[in-house]
Amino acid sequence: MSTELDRQIQEFYDASSDLWEGIWGEHMHHGYYGEDGNYKLDRRQAQIDLIEEVLNWAGNFTIDRPQNIIDVGCGIGGSSLYLAEKFGARVTGITLSPVQANRAKERARAAGLQAKTDFQVANALAMPFADDSFDLVWSLESGEHMPDKLKFLQECYRVLKPGGKLIFVTWCHRPTTPTTPLTVEEQKHLQDIYRVYCLPYVISLPEYTEIVTACGFKDLRADDWSTAVAPFWDVVIDSAITPQAIFGLFKAGRKTIEAAMSLRLMSEGYRSGLIRFGLIAATK
Repeated sequence: MSTELDRQIQEFYDASSDLWEGIWGEHMHHGYYGEDGNYKLDRRQAQIDLIEEVLNWAGNFTIDRPQNIIDVGCGIGGSSLYLAEKFGARVTGITLSPVQANRAKERARAAGLQAKTDFQVANALAMPFADDSFDLVWSLESGEHMPDKLKFLQECYRVLKPGGKLIFVTWCHRPTTPTTPLTVEEQKHLQDIYRVYCLPYVISLPEYTEIVTACGFKDLRADDWSTAVAPFWDVVIDSAITPQAIFGLFKAGRKTIEAAMSLRLMSEGYRSGLIRFGLIAATK
């Protein structure tokens, strides 16, 4: 690992991924609960719905189906395997966690998708791929871990083929202006989230759109789905108080226990409007 942050992220996911899969399954991201956040859904179905809703929002793939996809921050292969099966595509997943990469390979073999997928331990700020390699860059809730947002999105642009699409979904904070900066209380709230979830910092969706434009992307679309996903954290909190989860937490260790004890940081952040869920789609 190239930095202390990389090491922290690796260790966090090495320790917690088995617990997450046991309680929640293969998808390590928010669920979608309807535009107004009022759908009552099975928690795993809500996560699958998020993938489908993001794809529907980002563009029509019924004719121009992606054939070579990179999943940046692939976890244990939830999105990678879903996209490989949905599109019949070749999917490469990268993560900082060897535990996640190995588990993703196991899951691909079990699903009969090993020939369609590849999982590697790699840094998203220096992807080990040639220019113009992929026709879809998929990044679902990994951008918040990136210590250099510009460098990350430049790498996404570099590995994307001309005409290819970026689908980027990430945690943000509320938009700010010179007259409405983050308050001291909001900054402290964010620092607590950063510490618990191994994040360097997050930025606002308008700031991301500026970066994406500066990288050379075109046909940019952006949206805020905070209301649609906010119920996720209360559902996670409810799932964390089962005997299975409590046993798994102690097995996973101190950092995972701390993260579980701090779930309300996210639910309260959504309720206050500080935490936002941003989507960007763009083409090269």
